[in-house]
Amino acid sequence: MKKKGILNSHLSMVIASLGHTDQMVIGDAGLPLPRDAEIVDLAVIENIPRFIDVLKAVLEELVVEKAVLATEIESINHGVLDEIKKLLNGVELQFVPHAEFKRLYRESDSTVFVRTGESTPYANIILVSGVNFS
Repeated sequence: MKKKGILNSHLSMVIASLGHTDQMVIGDAGLPLPRDAEIVDLAVIENIPRFIDVLKAVLEELVVEKAVLATEIESINHGVLDEIKKLLNGVELQFVPHAEFKRLYRESDSTVFVRTGESTPYANIILVSGVNFS
């Protein structure tokens, strides 16, 4: 049995398989996901698990060089945005309209998805995998 870190075997495997510039989308329960994509569905009930809790766990194990967020989060879900900014301190943040956000992840062949139980709007992020070279 794994001693620490992410215990969900599917999520742990997905993180380990990401290479430089691959994308991981962590989304709220309502984010439309491509049916043919790899999806780690963690949603249990409304708000379990929370988006921020999943993001924290993923960031303990994934090197992130850039993150993409919907511009709408700035005015509609500022509390979650503040938490994201704290967690991703020093990581480039890019803001795009929500429609563009969805287009970005749909057009990539190297995107995996993590669905949370989050039920607040625009609690979605695209994490672009970096490298752990000094």
